[in-house]
Amino acid sequence: MRKTWLIFAQTVTICLGILFMLQTFKLDLLKFNQKPIVIQQATSEESAKPASTYSGAAKKAMPAVVNIFTFSKSINPHQQFMDDPLFRHFFGDQEEDEQEAPSDNSLGSGVIVSQDGLILTNNHVIASADAIEVALADGRKLSATLVGADPESDLALLHVDAKNLPSITFASSDKLEVGDVVLAIGNPFGVGQTVTQGIVSALGRNHLGINTYENFIQTDASINPGNSGGALIDAAGNLVGINSAIYSRNGGSMGIGFAIPISIAKQVIEQITKEGAVTRGWVGVEAQNLTPELAESFGLSSASGALVAGVLTNSPADRAGLKAGDILVAINDKPVLNSATMLNLIAVLEPNKNAMLKIVRAQKKMDIKILIGKRPAPPSE
Repeated sequence: MRKTWLIFAQTVTICLGILFMLQTFKLDLLKFNQKPIVIQQATSEESAKPASTYSGAAKKAMPAVVNIFTFSKSINPHQQFMDDPLFRHFFGDQEEDEQEAPSDNSLGSGVIVSQDGLILTNNHVIASADAIEVALADGRKLSATLVGADPESDLALLHVDAKNLPSITFASSDKLEVGDVVLAIGNPFGVGQTVTQGIVSALGRNHLGINTYENFIQTDASINPGNSGGALIDAAGNLVGINSAIYSRNGGSMGIGFAIPISIAKQVIEQITKEGAVTRGWVGVEAQNLTPELAESFGLSSASGALVAGVLTNSPADRAGLKAGDILVAINDKPVLNSATMLNLIAVLEPNKNAMLKIVRAQKKMDIKILIGKRPAPPSE
């Protein structure tokens, strides 16, 4: 009996060993028969090839970008010393040149927006100019006259006596998105026409203290002194904005530049060419942004809207019944996000036309009909 049990145990052990060997060999066969993973690898030529080029966009837009030279007249700089008694005591009476001498010209940029010679630029480029000269991309230099200016948006429209000029193509104003590639074209530091590349970093930038009406495109495309008034274009070479300002601690580009959207520029161009000036809507209120704390105190679910802090006596808002403490949440069904949005929405309204304001007063929503007035001209500096 014991011998039989021993034979049985040995047989089972041998069978288990055979099964183990077969199982291991089978797995190795399966692994051997598996197909290798195919990874697509770019060739050396494909790796070296750039993803894209913007030369087509640059070639399309660059002929329409011009350099602007402005000349201002000033009293001979030696005059201030001649008026100094100490200077006259040591050096005596010197022969003075009483004629006015032109100051050093300042450089900016502009964009040809019409084949008939209309050029758009920043108002601050030409604001103090007594004479304006434009250098075209083909080398011609032409005298320019001011058609009209809008200091509150920092835009100005010039005219040169020339025909069949290469004009810029305008992009669709509502197509631009954060992350889109843009190119800035201008004359930085007077070195000559230059193209820089970046992306749209943000849209709708405001409360920067640059202009009265702010709705800037922010970009990291290099914008430097001399780029002001130049073109910001998309990857297809179409105009999306007018380069206007930079944030800088040293006077050079730090990757934060601002451009005026072409939607605002088109409105300014149309009004200046039609009426010679820009007319904006006005209601006569002082507004401030809602903070989360203010919104909570007024019983609002969000801080979206503009708080009416004051109403000018006998203004359109006063006549319509607006009161301090009202919260403006929509104008003609367009939402008011903050005081800057409110200002921009009112500005585009036509004077002497009615508009509908949606407000919240004492936690109740109300509609108020208001006759839009004409915004008074800004005080001259």
